[in-house]
Amino acid sequence: MSEIYTARIDLGDGREITLETGRLARQANGSVLLRFGRTMLLATVVSAKENREDADFMPLSVDYKEKFASLGRFPGGFMKREARPSDYEVLISRLVDRVLRPLFPEDYHADTFVNINLISADKEVMPDALAGLAASAALAVSDVPFHGPISEVRVGRLNGDFIINPTFSQVEECDIDIIVGATKENVMMVEGEMKEVSEAEMLEAIKIGHEAIKKMCDVQIKMAEDLKVIKREYDPEKNDEALKEKVYKETFDKVYAVAKQAITDKHERSAAFDQIKEDFLAQYTEEEREEIEALTGRYYHDVHKEAVRKMLLDEKVRLDGRKPDEVRPISCEIDFLPAAHGSALFTRGETQSLTTVTLGTKLDEKIIDEVLVQGKEKFVLHYNFPPFSTGDARPNRGVSRREVGHGNLAHRALKNMMPPDDKNPYAIRVVSDILESNGSSSMATVCAGTLALMDAGIQLKKPVSGIAMGLITDIATGNFVVLSDILGDEDHLGDMDFKVTGTRDGITATQMDIKVDGLSYDVLAQALEQAKKGRMHILEIMEKTIDKPRSDLKPHAPRIVQMTIPKEMIGPLIGPGGKIVQEIQNETETTIVIEEIKEVGVVDIFGENKEAIDKAVARVKAIVAVPEVGQIYHGIVKSIVPFGAFVEILPGKDGLLHISEIEWHRINNVSDVLHEGDEIDVKLIGLDERNGKLKLSRKVLLPKPERKKE
Repeated sequence: MSEIYTARIDLGDGREITLETGRLARQANGSVLLRFGRTMLLATVVSAKENREDADFMPLSVDYKEKFASLGRFPGGFMKREARPSDYEVLISRLVDRVLRPLFPEDYHADTFVNINLISADKEVMPDALAGLAASAALAVSDVPFHGPISEVRVGRLNGDFIINPTFSQVEECDIDIIVGATKENVMMVEGEMKEVSEAEMLEAIKIGHEAIKKMCDVQIKMAEDLKVIKREYDPEKNDEALKEKVYKETFDKVYAVAKQAITDKHERSAAFDQIKEDFLAQYTEEEREEIEALTGRYYHDVHKEAVRKMLLDEKVRLDGRKPDEVRPISCEIDFLPAAHGSALFTRGETQSLTTVTLGTKLDEKIIDEVLVQGKEKFVLHYNFPPFSTGDARPNRGVSRREVGHGNLAHRALKNMMPPDDKNPYAIRVVSDILESNGSSSMATVCAGTLALMDAGIQLKKPVSGIAMGLITDIATGNFVVLSDILGDEDHLGDMDFKVTGTRDGITATQMDIKVDGLSYDVLAQALEQAKKGRMHILEIMEKTIDKPRSDLKPHAPRIVQMTIPKEMIGPLIGPGGKIVQEIQNETETTIVIEEIKEVGVVDIFGENKEAIDKAVARVKAIVAVPEVGQIYHGIVKSIVPFGAFVEILPGKDGLLHISEIEWHRINNVSDVLHEGDEIDVKLIGLDERNGKLKLSRKVLLPKPERKKE
């Protein structure tokens, strides 16, 4: 048995996180058990002994998994076992991956697998912000080379006070909810949502999160020292210094020159850069080329990156000729798809989103059945990124992690601007299909989503726009340039991808990945201020197309009428085995959903046209109506008895029409006047207080015969 080592992190408010190694998963290269209250995460790391051949990237796989047994629950579905990752698990995996990936050595290309399992859960503890700490601690105690440690924390602001790793219930009330990932020295990642806060407030939240992370990193550093961890030696990448120098010497100036040409077409620009490499390789025989092609590609990538960055820093002109703070040309169209409930086409440069809005009932709401979260989601947003959007000839193999992440960011950007439930009875699905992509398609989704929702007549509180910011820095000289509305190349070759969404009054969501050490808060502040100007510019263009939601839904959009009924009337409306409500739906061609909310029944009637809904409403009103003495009703004779007839005056409500109340003159047989199925008018003349039976009269509605004179 190996020795068990435990470290403790004091959060300063009576809460404590413990990190334990040496007890579980000892055959992994590194494993740590994180405890926070009743929540426990087991993180492991395993890395292959040798670099993958011909790999020029870090083959890292990060997987977060929640075990249903951690909270004493069965998984849903027929198989009753954990299946493919949920969107939530994918999002947490991405949060961890984005911070870990840049910190492995550039020449380390061994297959590496980081797994984080939630094995015990607390309903109030949010495990997503703990996963990064657990993964980093597992790397810290392993022999896998890693330029960490890192940690991640959630920062919430509740009633003006910042909280580190708030609870589920606290987060619901927070106006800032972000996750910050960082090393001891540098912020690496920020993601979250806000309720229209200022740039300065967001920066303050990031700083507070980083201060908490520094303490967590110190604990991990001490763990590694106490355990005397020695990082493994590995075979570095194969290099040919002479070839590297030759590639630089013969291609740098050419790349710089192409970068200065301000070619606006993405594929034309890419072809020009590719031709430089092809011209370089043309000087070699086929045998020589085959031997050096992989190395040449790696060296040329470095030359390409350095030349483009130098051009941007020196010239302050971008690859497509724009100024640093200039946004690409934008066009907006609404009602692009006449049969959709709402639609918009948003094009910015070579990035284009066709977005639709579909309205549905409560039956269409997304059902959430995760380990810690159960319920329904009324507003969903899906983002699709087909290969043709970038001109790639490859199959579409389902929803990628990237699509889940980008869709989540756009969803968070818009969700706090959606109308409250009492003003919106609809389930809403927004779908963004990216038709072209050259940078920042998630922000195009936010803009197109806003336009489509307003086109659909959904009463958004305020329109939202989004922009992606980039950064090119020279750490040696301190020179830098902040780029608004970045291209794909600027994202790939730059030091920061900073997406910001918001209204005119503040930020609603953000996602930031930083790829450079030592980025100051002053630079972040400048990027945020430049982003604000860009957002306002985009909003102005959007508002020229539509500046507020349509006052009503499209004529062909389905309608929902919402009614409130007494709680005790829910049963009669549903009927035995659902008979009554099913009958109404079939006869009126509507969909009816009934829920008990706060001691009343809420009835949603969903139909394709007003006539159908009006019929359903009348039927519901008739069922829930309370008979009133003195009112006249048009009823149906349900049965004949010797002493009278039973007449249905409201659905499910019969009254006795006594034989003496049928006619003014005496009748001997009821069937001489009435038959089953007859429709007659009757007046409710009494209500038996003892048994609630209704007393009806027909004769009071007939002319009273004059008395014969004697």
